[in-house]
Amino acid sequence: MSKLNIGIAGVGGRMGVMILKDILGREATTVASGLVRTGSNLVGSDLGTLASIEPLGVAITDNPKTCFADADVVVDFSLPEAIEELAEAAIDEKKPWVVGTTGLSEKEEAILRAASEKIPVVFASNMSLGVNLLFALVEQVARSLDDNFDIEILDFHHKHKVDAPSGTALTLGEAAAMGRGIDFKTSATLSREGVVGARTKGEIGFSALRGGAVVGEHAVIFASTGERLELHHKASDRSIYAAGAVTAGLWVRDKSPGMYSMKDVLGIKS
Repeated sequence: MSKLNIGIAGVGGRMGVMILKDILGREATTVASGLVRTGSNLVGSDLGTLASIEPLGVAITDNPKTCFADADVVVDFSLPEAIEELAEAAIDEKKPWVVGTTGLSEKEEAILRAASEKIPVVFASNMSLGVNLLFALVEQVARSLDDNFDIEILDFHHKHKVDAPSGTALTLGEAAAMGRGIDFKTSATLSREGVVGARTKGEIGFSALRGGAVVGEHAVIFASTGERLELHHKASDRSIYAAGAVTAGLWVRDKSPGMYSMKDVLGIKS
């Protein structure tokens, strides 16, 4: 099979640069395009400068259509506000789209779902193997334990992270709700402050910590009277997310239109 030509949306960010380096480190992939926001001082620069290597002959663009047109697959770690324009470009160019951008609104997620009716889309709040195994484990444990076990979810990230709870924490909550057979939106308590009263039975609570350079830590706690079960994942290197995103790009290259997750990519059964 020929090399996969991958475009990167959000190539100027930390994750974008790590994805670029991961692509260049594989024999099966090559970088085809890099997209940054309109007006960025990186526009026109060679992608090689971002990876601190010799020029690659690929100029950074701020045109989404160019990014998709030049690539076989686009991996996207940009910003939520770019979703609509990127979806239009992906559909127009009929290219698979891997989306790792978090903090999406309901409207932006609806745009992704609509796009997936016309092109293959892999959407995941977290691209790591360990976290995606954790999603499956949380669903299984929530299904096995009754609502005498209260569910609390903790996420800890670096001080620069702008959204809370994290996308991964929310997906863990959705997995727990799925296992319990309850509606996530009505059972989730995303924050607590002041005199909030006793905990509601069936509630899924969230706590978010931000500080330092923590890459990402998540815990799901099942607490009952007399015992407590805790499931943890700690990421020590952001490169695991880049590797997962590129793996998703390789997987989705020949897929039919639809909305896929990393569970599909990794073949994880719930």
